[in-house]
Amino acid sequence: MKIGIQGLELIKTFEGLELNAYKCAAGVWTIGYGHTKGVQEGMVISEDTANDMLMKELVEYENYVNTLVTVPLSQNQFDALVSWVYNLGSSNFQASTMLKVINANDMVNVPAQIMRWNKAGGKVLEGLTRRRQAEADLFSSGN
Repeated sequence: MKIGIQGLELIKTFEGLELNAYKCAAGVWTIGYGHTKGVQEGMVISEDTANDMLMKELVEYENYVNTLVTVPLSQNQFDALVSWVYNLGSSNFQASTMLKVINANDMVNVPAQIMRWNKAGGKVLEGLTRRRQAEADLFSSGN
């Protein structure tokens, strides 16, 4: 599967567009739409570059979901999971109870699992809570 419009918009909305490198809440250098790989202090990019970086990087995150999830997903479920993995990383996804719940085809309990991941640096963040709610809502919404 490939990410759809709703998933892409969710990621763009919550990541926000930053053309100058900055340190995120977790203390990681970030640019564009939450891009972290190879980002250094002082980097500056264009909006076109930010979009290109996002689309190229999303292939990797789509692959994590396509590979690790063993049950069928709707487009909205897939989009919600790609957003989650893009934000939290494949290692967290692979080790999560959420993945076990998904692969047990217990879809009704996935939104509660999504909501558990709203902390950075050990602190609950309002922005992450809003993002997790949006992902949980998208996951639950069908197609």
